[in-house]
Amino acid sequence: MRLRNVKGASNIIEASSYIIANPEKYQGNFKTLFNNDNPLHLEIGIGKGNFIINMAQKHPEINFIGIEMYDSIMVRTVQKLENEEIPNLKLIKMDATNIENIFKNEIAVLYLNFSDPWPKKKHEHRRLTSMRFLKRYDLIFKGQKTIIQKTDNRHLFEFSLKSFTDYNYKIEELSLDLHSDNYDNVLTEYEERFSALGQPIYMVKVVK
Repeated sequence: MRLRNVKGASNIIEASSYIIANPEKYQGNFKTLFNNDNPLHLEIGIGKGNFIINMAQKHPEINFIGIEMYDSIMVRTVQKLENEEIPNLKLIKMDATNIENIFKNEIAVLYLNFSDPWPKKKHEHRRLTSMRFLKRYDLIFKGQKTIIQKTDNRHLFEFSLKSFTDYNYKIEELSLDLHSDNYDNVLTEYEERFSALGQPIYMVKVVK
């Protein structure tokens, strides 16, 4: 993804009421931030925010947190939320490699939407479905572990399926062409663009 600098992005992000400035202090107790005991769903890499915003609006009975490491991407989500009131949605600017330092035994569902495929073999440990990350996720889940992945990259999808099953996840749902199958699917911006070009979207839901 090509990142374009947005003037004043960091200031816009910091001023947003949706941003959690010091997420470490809520580790293991994010329910106090939302003032309820609803399930907590997490998206790593929110893009421009369409998915997590629409999911939060569609499911007020679930709390959503989205994380993103780049100002130039996060600011687009923040700008979309300027005139919105969505009490079950919060955002954190952070790198996913620190995820276990922020969350502890409280995530019900994890979304990995169109993550960087890191195509080179030497970089496969950076993929969000690599064994290194699956071990991190063990520390953030509460109860049953559920991961839902969408991607247009077949190589990443095949890698992920092997990684999941090697780590004893069970495949609960699978689609090799999501938009041709009968799924209740909330789209990302990236997904809309590539699906319109005829690119099949791969999806898997795994549990453990």
